[in-house]
Amino acid sequence: MTTILLAIAAYLIGSISFAVVVSKVYGLSDPRTYGSGNPGATNVLRSGNKGAAIWTLVGDAFKGWLAVWLTVRYASELGIGDNTIALVALAVFIGHLWPVFFRFEGGKGVATALGVLLALNVWLGLATLATWLVVAYAFRYSSLAALLAAVFAPFYYGLLFGIEPQLFAVLVMCGLLVWRHAKNIGNLMAGKESRIGSKSKGAAAGAKKK
Repeated sequence: MTTILLAIAAYLIGSISFAVVVSKVYGLSDPRTYGSGNPGATNVLRSGNKGAAIWTLVGDAFKGWLAVWLTVRYASELGIGDNTIALVALAVFIGHLWPVFFRFEGGKGVATALGVLLALNVWLGLATLATWLVVAYAFRYSSLAALLAAVFAPFYYGLLFGIEPQLFAVLVMCGLLVWRHAKNIGNLMAGKESRIGSKSKGAAAGAKKK
């Protein structure tokens, strides 16, 4: 029962879409209505408001970190093990992808995945973040950086800890992240993918109306 309750709580935490919430606070258009239509930090950045994009990134990463960190922190008191921690990690990530509070229209999970990885192990999260930063800096494609980081994250975990339940959670999470980037993969191959920092006319128009 404890495992089920923790998974539900993690899913609900993950269902808080900071892209939508922060955009409302800043008076911006709903990020699901412009650019890529993805409620995430990269798309919010297309509104031209860097502050909103940063808060979205922080919020989405924090919720992933919080759900997993609390579970790890109180694992012994609650009498739970690695399997429950792995389930919570997946639940908060799935909550971001399909949030119950926002008609199940969620983001692609990059920031939330980072938060989860940092909570599982700081070095694992930092290694994955470093991969994202290097690729993003070199090519200026957020999607490409996310895809390569997702490919390397399970590899990093395996090197650090070997095969255990959390590794399978990381594999599933990264697999879902790659799947959510299917359109981006097509755009990258066709040379149509937007680069980091490019603005969306739809976002600008929406902000002016408000």
